[in-house]
Amino acid sequence: MSRREECATCTADQHVCKMCVFYDNRGRCDEERAEDVSDHERANFCDYFKPKHNAFLSSTQDKSAAAKVQLAELFGDPIPEDLNEDESLTPAQRAEKKLRDMLG
Repeated sequence: MSRREECATCTADQHVCKMCVFYDNRGRCDEERAEDVSDHERANFCDYFKPKHNAFLSSTQDKSAAAKVQLAELFGDPIPEDLNEDESLTPAQRAEKKLRDMLG
């Protein structure tokens, strides 16, 4: 991924700390050799950058999914299907799978 990579939808920078596997929830980089970056939401030159698999999910989506799982467990209901899906599927593949399941 190049330093100037942008999201096709919103043109946000992609080579940013918040999109990296080494970035933790406390706003720090866990990679010891990486240089300090002042703005974690702007493109940077970090050589240790590795894109996070689920970085595109917002924290509100994560919280919503966690809340759904907790409610399902509390009431003994099955966990919603959209939370059980294979994470290796792309959003397009998930949509196609749901459509195929609906149509039989």
